[in-house]
Amino acid sequence: MRTFLLALLCSGFLLPLAYGKDIHKEKSLYRNILVEESNGLRCLVFTVKRGDRNQTCMDLSDPKKLVFPYVQMSLGGLLLNDNPSNILIVGLGGGSIPVTLTELFPDAEITVVEIDPAVLRVAERFFDFKETQKMKVELVDARVFAKRAGLKGKTYDFIILDAFTGDYIPEHLMTAEFLSETQALLSDDGVLVANTFSTSKLYDHESVTYQQVFGDYLNFKMANTGNRVIIASQKPLPSQFYLRSKAKKFAAILDNYGVDILTYPDRMSREKDWDASSKPLTDQFNPANLLQGGS
Repeated sequence: MRTFLLALLCSGFLLPLAYGKDIHKEKSLYRNILVEESNGLRCLVFTVKRGDRNQTCMDLSDPKKLVFPYVQMSLGGLLLNDNPSNILIVGLGGGSIPVTLTELFPDAEITVVEIDPAVLRVAERFFDFKETQKMKVELVDARVFAKRAGLKGKTYDFIILDAFTGDYIPEHLMTAEFLSETQALLSDDGVLVANTFSTSKLYDHESVTYQQVFGDYLNFKMANTGNRVIIASQKPLPSQFYLRSKAKKFAAILDNYGVDILTYPDRMSREKDWDASSKPLTDQFNPANLLQGGS
């Protein structure tokens, strides 16, 4: 049963844990939060109208292991900047991404932006998440944080966009305006990683929006998962040879987290596989109805 469940999780389907044991339920200002355990996995679930969605799963027998493909894929951005000193992460979940980056880069300053205080409490209580002197959580909307950080002249070497409501990415964190504000926070060597979905009805619109703001980017997909990770850089995109050489640098250490980074460069496409005539997402045009089957 556990092997089957892991296969479902690694295929990118964000499913509720079947026959799981509920160990915590909480209704926050933003969502219903559930923590479940089943077959050695503990998962954070955001309950929503169209089905429950796992945000983080921790393997209780190997807590360091990154269970979800999109979390593993997010580390692909390190192939473009292999030693970030200032990291920004939008969206906490159970905290697996900031904890991993803290272990990989103990001297890096890491800021996590999370709108929901309940998510932070749950991450601390059930997923071994702890703030450190170098890694802090800001409880604020990411749009507000980005504007304030821009006014202060803050810059980051590595930015990960991983906010999720349970249905999809918050609408106001998908627009050209927000992405432009985020791009302005990148240092000269900065890299942005955004977790999206390859099966979203907004795929074409999202793709055009990112291209409008960042220019060419790496479109990272893996077989048997519905996730798509966008990797954009302030610098011109590196060659495949460069990406492969960096993957060799991280191969041994990331293997401890269940990440086969040697396979990543060949899955990072420069091909534009979207309808370039699609309208970019903006604060005025953001058709959430497309996610619900609208045309």
